Amino acid sequence: MKLQLSALTDPRLLPLVEASRAFYVDRVPGRGPGDHPELLAVRTRLGSPSPSSPPPVEELVSVNGRSVPLRIHTPLEGPSTGVLLELHGGGFYLGSAAGSDLRNRQLADSLGVTVVSVDYRLAPEHPWPAAPDDCEAAALWLAGRADQRFGTSNLGIIGFSSGATLAVSTLVRLRDRGIDAFDTAVLQFGTYDLSARTPAGRLIADEYFLEAYAGHEPDRTRPDLSPIFADLRALPPVLMLVGDRDILLRDNMAMAARLSADRVDVDLRVYPEAPHGFTGHPTPMARAALDDIESWLRDHLT
Repeated sequence: MKLQLSALTDPRLLPLVEASRAFYVDRVPGRGPGDHPELLAVRTRLGSPSPSSPPPVEELVSVNGRSVPLRIHTPLEGPSTGVLLELHGGGFYLGSAAGSDLRNRQLADSLGVTVVSVDYRLAPEHPWPAAPDDCEAAALWLAGRADQRFGTSNLGIIGFSSGATLAVSTLVRLRDRGIDAFDTAVLQFGTYDLSARTPAGRLIADEYFLEAYAGHEPDRTRPDLSPIFADLRALPPVLMLVGDRDILLRDNMAMAARLSADRVDVDLRVYPEAPHGFTGHPTPMARAALDDIESWLRDHLT
């Protein structure tokens, strides 16, 4: 097994490098909001996300006394061949399920699957464990009702940035309940050490989102907070994507190694000249990564 970055990068991506460099040449790598007032200002500036057509069905579901709002995109043609639970990004303190509507609608129609997005509660108003509690409730709802509601028991989970972190925590929670309903996971550049105990985790130790999400917790090595410390055995096959310009590259490589050591089928793919969040940018590199995600889901979900 070769762990050089070149061995983790598909050669077909190399012709896309110059376009990525050109797109990012004037974009300085950013940091998240530095405190609560700045966070509130950023939320105000974000405004409303672009709507999808057709719009999703909005539904409030309850499991074990927890209620969580969902946005449900069903394919326009034919029955669903699978259900994908989507967890949006935003550092645990930004974003919404509605922000994923356009991409989730595309996934639903391209793959013929139902995409269910979770509007989990955000920090600091709702710190850990509110977000994983909401994601777990949505996953339990799907595990118990997908076949009856959507006509399929094929389940996958996909997360973007902090959503990838929550995806791992959700799968571990279900595994600990003895539930193995999910067939696959797609993790886009998650953050897996929120404790700053690992070299990779120390690179983001001064980011405000850590304080907002988990500042009240004295031990941030708790696996539900920092999945790098979790027992990862018996999780479903995982596709991991990260750019080689992402500050979380080392964190993702470490997480891939942990998954592999725990006998999980993991496929780590590194995209050249790509920073954090690159799959949300209008570049050929992002398009290639999104195509890879769809190909993986066709093989492992539908």
